[in-house]
Amino acid sequence: MSKIDPSLYLSNQTKTRTPSPEMGKDAFLKILMTQLQNQDPTSPMDDKEFISQMAQFSTLEQMTNMTESINALVQSQLISPVVQYSHMIGKTVTYPNYNEETGVNEGTKQSKVVAVSQQDGWAVLELENGEKIYADAILQVSDQEIADKDTSDEKQDES
Repeated sequence: MSKIDPSLYLSNQTKTRTPSPEMGKDAFLKILMTQLQNQDPTSPMDDKEFISQMAQFSTLEQMTNMTESINALVQSQLISPVVQYSHMIGKTVTYPNYNEETGVNEGTKQSKVVAVSQQDGWAVLELENGEKIYADAILQVSDQEIADKDTSDEKQDES
């Protein structure tokens, strides 16, 4: 008669489930309902203990809902800046007109947005006049057609 190696037998068995250190609200509710159904009718669960368990369940459910809300918020923050600012295409934007040599603000400029790109995680608006500006530099957005003169010319005329 041959001897059976128990370690070989056990290693070939499939695992039916892996216990989790976290208990979800469904498992908690199932345990609570099983407790209520199988309690001794001559010695029912103490009211205070029952209320405590219900409060724990309520807290667990609120924490689960809060976790889902936070995850949804995080996902919404991960939207690409290109997608986030794509509605700007075709709009006229007003932005500061900085002199590149002196760095002095010389009024404002206007141009129509023709494309949106991304650079280092920031939205960059590509304008009809060939310039590229960061979305956070915009002072005004409108559907209006651009006037013949930009506001920097008007400001110089007033001087």
